[in-house]
Order: sequence, then C-alpha cells, then structure tokens
Amino acid sequence: MAVPVLSRGVLWSGRALGAAAGRRSLLSAAYVDSSKWEKRQKEEHSLADLAHLMDRTYERKLPVSSLTIGRFVDNISSREEVDQAEYYLYKFRHSPNCWYLRDWTIHSWIRQCLKYGAQDKALYTLKNKVQYGIFPDNFTFNILLDCFIKQKKYEDAMSVVTEIMLQESFDEFSTQLLSLYVSYQYLATKSEYTIDALETILQSVLEAKPGPESAEVKELEQKSRCTESEETEQSKAPEYYSRFKELYSKLHSLGKVESESLLTLTTQLVKEKLPACEVEDIAKHEQKLKEWEQEQALLIERERELREKAKQEMEARKLAEASA
Repeated sequence: MAVPVLSRGVLWSGRALGAAAGRRSLLSAAYVDSSKWEKRQKEEHSLADLAHLMDRTYERKLPVSSLTIGRFVDNISSREEVDQAEYYLYKFRHSPNCWYLRDWTIHSWIRQCLKYGAQDKALYTLKNKVQYGIFPDNFTFNILLDCFIKQKKYEDAMSVVTEIMLQESFDEFSTQLLSLYVSYQYLATKSEYTIDALETILQSVLEAKPGPESAEVKELEQKSRCTESEETEQSKAPEYYSRFKELYSKLHSLGKVESESLLTLTTQLVKEKLPACEVEDIAKHEQKLKEWEQEQALLIERERELREKAKQEMEARKLAEASA
C-alpha cells in the first residue's frame, strides 16, 4: 500500500482526535514520574547558607564550585526560591567555572521549575542558554515538552522544539516524535500556513502588477543592473505555481493524497510509536541517574580531600608563624 505523502487542504481540520490529544499527556505517567529522582541521595543544605557562601566567594574573586550551585538548585522548595536559583545560575555561567555546570544540575533545574509552577523560568533560561548554561539532554527536553503539551501551550512548546533544533538534540526518536507533534499542533493555530492559503498567496503574487514608478520596480531595476542574468523570485512565481499544481494532480491520481489532516495523521503516528520509545528512554535515564550519582560522589570526596588539605596547610602556617 502506498504511503500517503500529502494531506489535502488544511493542517487543521477540527477533528476530535487532534483536539482530544491536546488535552492530555502524550508521555506515560511512568515516563514523567519524578519519584526516583526525588528519592536519590541528596545533600540537605540551607539556601541562605549557600547563598552567603557563593556571595562571599564571588566577592573574593574566587570560583564557586559546581557542587555548590548544584546543591542550591537541589534544595529549592518554593517558587520564590526558583527566582533566587536563576540569579545564581546566571552568576555561575559568568564565572571562571562556567563550563562545569553538571548535567544533573540542568536536569534538576528543569524538574524544580516544573514542580513549582515556574515553566516560564525553565523556558526563559533555555532560550537564553548562553547566559545560563542550560543545555538539557533528550529526556529533560521531553518532560518539558510534555508539560507544555498538557497545558496546550503550543507556542511555548514550539520554542522548546526550536531550541532542540538549535542544539541538534534530535538523537532520540521520542524527541523527534514529540517535536513533530508539537510542530503540527502549532501550525494548526496558524491558518496562514494551510495549503489553501499558500495557493492564495501564490495566486496573488501572479496577479500583482506593480506600477512603473513603484518601489518594487525600482528595486528590480537596481538588481538587474548588478546582474542581468539573475531572475527575481517574483518572475519564478508562475513556474512554482504551475509545478505545484502539476505535482499535486499527479499525487492525487496515484492515490497518495491522504484525506485525513496532517495533525490527525501525526497524532496517530505518535500514539503508535511513542510507547516503544518510552521503554528505552526510561532505561537509559535510570542508567544515567546511577552514573550521575557515582560522578557526584567522586566530586564530593575530592571536595572533602581538598578541604582537609587546605585545613592542614593552614594549621601548618599557623605553627610556622607561632614558632618564628
């Protein structure tokens, strides 16, 4: 059976399937469940103490460790503290240690934003990644996308998809599926992007006849003086339109024009393929959690050793000064 390659008419048909999907989560409860993340070994710290430590460290022109900023993010317990963490993430990004923001801290930041209703902060820091250092992995991207899908905030979800594209993070099939779904949900709200609308635009271009003194004509004359062989896009419009009609007729005659909307087809595809992807994603994420815990434990041990060494050196200096 031939695979449909074009959906006739509009991207949005108002069908119940697409509309219903927009009111629910595409990812399963097991995928977005945060219980394993919450149960991980986490150091309890006072945010006031951590903030004082970081402020004092920056005042002394010294670098704050990745463990310290990580502890601050991990210990967020309110919406107000999300704002405080945003400030220190910015400070850390503009410090000598900026390259050492840990992957688990980025994941924790997004989780905390979602937990305390600060999705706007998650999106803001993601879009301003250079200023905050927020470069999530695919699993983290997916749970953020799912949050916006649940809320039917497709413009925000589309912003996440744009960041995924810019970061070239389409490694996982699940992320590809969610991004495709969001793209068509977003397009469904934009009537100007339907095929009928595109036909209308092409036709209006063909019918447009600028006057001899119009700005368009002057611009074309200027371009022609630069290169006589270059054809303007407007002159190619009849060719584009003719080719479009020709190809569409050919596809229709071959039975490759699908009667369902692209949104409906996309929803069906995502529902069919996503469950299998989830199993692999969850297994990878759980393995990554173990790796993060091991890496964090090594950093904490190294931090302890350095503190002990610094303490010994300070005591040695005091003894030397006392005996001098």
